Amino acid sequence: MNIAEAIVRELIEGGIGTVYGLPGVQNDPFYDALFNARDHIGSVHARHEQGSAYMALGAAMATGRPQCCCLVPGPGFLNGAAAFATAYSANARVLCLIGQISTDQIGKRNGALHDIVDQSGILATFTKWSARVERPEDAVPLIREAFRQLNTGRPRPVGLEIPTDLWLKATPAGALPPPVPARQDLLAGDGDLSRAAQILHSATSPLIIVGGGAAESPDQVRALAEMLNAPVLSFRMGRGVLDARHPLAISPPVAHRLWPDVDVVLGIGTRMQLPMNTWGRDDALSVIRLEIDDDEMNRFGPPTVGLRGDVADTLPRLISSLQAIGPRTADAPPLVRMREEAAKAQAVKISPQLEFLAAIREELGEDGILVDEMTQVGYVARLALPVYQPRTFVSNGYQGTLGWGYPTALGVAHAHPTKRVVSISGDGGFLFGAQELSTAVHFGIPLVAVVFNDGHYGNVKRFQKENFGGRHIAVELSNPDFVQFAESFGALALRAHTADELRSALKEAFAARRPTLIEVPVGEFPSPFEFILLPRNRGAR
Repeated sequence: MNIAEAIVRELIEGGIGTVYGLPGVQNDPFYDALFNARDHIGSVHARHEQGSAYMALGAAMATGRPQCCCLVPGPGFLNGAAAFATAYSANARVLCLIGQISTDQIGKRNGALHDIVDQSGILATFTKWSARVERPEDAVPLIREAFRQLNTGRPRPVGLEIPTDLWLKATPAGALPPPVPARQDLLAGDGDLSRAAQILHSATSPLIIVGGGAAESPDQVRALAEMLNAPVLSFRMGRGVLDARHPLAISPPVAHRLWPDVDVVLGIGTRMQLPMNTWGRDDALSVIRLEIDDDEMNRFGPPTVGLRGDVADTLPRLISSLQAIGPRTADAPPLVRMREEAAKAQAVKISPQLEFLAAIREELGEDGILVDEMTQVGYVARLALPVYQPRTFVSNGYQGTLGWGYPTALGVAHAHPTKRVVSISGDGGFLFGAQELSTAVHFGIPLVAVVFNDGHYGNVKRFQKENFGGRHIAVELSNPDFVQFAESFGALALRAHTADELRSALKEAFAARRPTLIEVPVGEFPSPFEFILLPRNRGAR
């Protein structure tokens, strides 16, 4: 085989069903090999490298499985960089397959097409592992190592560069690799598990916090919460790990009220950034962390007990250790009342956003997927949208990548063609990637985009209003007629002014099963940030 053919074979064997990307002179041989293997692996091309990278990100986040994005070097690679950085922050398994200039030109700065200074160094900044093929015989071992990195340890992007002069070089393909073995060094010790179980069993006011690392273990999280009678907090990445309708599921405002009295907090696959970095801690709080990554374990100071391991492997063992101690009889706090009070306070202050979200929630159904965005309805969704299952609320986490929503949601919808998928954006963020309406129509991806149009970068305008005496700069926008704009691509285009009209438009869009844009003209939304940016309430500053 040549290297291009060998890489395609390894992608197929690694479970990659689609390559998202754009062809060009430095990766054309790879795309030719994809063509020859088209009965086994697909190709989706977007209208912008950024869109391709976001689609791979969305597919990875929605499925939890590795996805591949292939781009040319230099500007093509840099166009995808925001998506790759978001994949890093969101713990997504994205294989960044990047072209490179000819091996005899790398590092010489001779002005070769698409040459940039130290592309390898840039790639390394937002991948957990990256390499460059320098000899034909290295190609297969390196792509196999890329898959090993994707499938073990903390989920994060990996990168592999292949110079343009090597694609067609013959390479020893070798036998197919055996399945990737479990990482035995990622199993938490029995002593640590016993100590954690004793602390949890003795707790009077325990709290569980779940992040994206718990997405594959919802049943175990529920069982542990019920065993401890402990409330479970999720925000952004952990939404849906515990069904929002469960009596122990709580949002940040409720957790913030509980926080001063919590004596033991268990973080499961989460940075715990919100309480540990913002709400504060003191010596009376015991911290137990279940993390796959040592680097994350001590992020906000050393935990009382650190359980280093995969959540799916470790959580059942922790539950068994608790069961061995015996039943626990501590009462839960009055969560029903506290949840009702929080909901009433939000209904008073942010009812417009809540009404739109209620319409979306109703029409999505049990397993529909919402992809959020840096917009007012998206901010509220992170704390107030009921989420029922893991990976059905897709958020960019701490990266805050404006404009990610629509192209990422395209990847989600492509990976889950039978599910209802909704992308919510503001008019500012949507136009970062609006050209991907063409991609949706070309590939028949039935994504429904809801665009809340206020004619501004609304959150920036609010910040300027509140902090700079109402002086506004660089926030006003001139928009197209979004309905005509979407129709020009061949998409279904609708307009809704109220939550009831949005509900009706969503029904029509889901019935049509075609790419759809729903414009929602709005004014200034009330601020949701008093429910999100909660103040310190524990420990010395």
